[in-house]
Amino acid sequence: QVQLVESGGGLVQPGGSLRLSCAASGSIVSINTMGWYRQAPGKERELAAVITSGGYTNYADSVKGRFTLSRDNAKNTVYLQMNKLKPEDTALYYCNAHLLTGGPDRPYTYLEVWGQGTLVTVSS
Repeated sequence: QVQLVESGGGLVQPGGSLRLSCAASGSIVSINTMGWYRQAPGKERELAAVITSGGYTNYADSVKGRFTLSRDNAKNTVYLQMNKLKPEDTALYYCNAHLLTGGPDRPYTYLEVWGQGTLVTVSS
């Protein structure tokens, strides 16, 4: 019904850059927040960055000044620009969205949706 499609992960050297994209599709009425969480090996999933429909952003302290999250509301897409990457940024990155689905033939429902994850590896 609703899905998040991620792209942009890969292998990069320390100090390099990557851009992740996440596009939401399906019976979407509106999207409240979209963002990225990440999970490093042996660690719990943590918030990296989130953006509201009004453009307010919140970043983990560990990525402030290096990551920039932006949003194209017309395309239901968010972009995470990651610069000055460090080995400790290595993780599976998951897109997340809180949204309202529904329409004339289905009930309106608030959902939290996750992407399948994209791997970011920072290594020399």
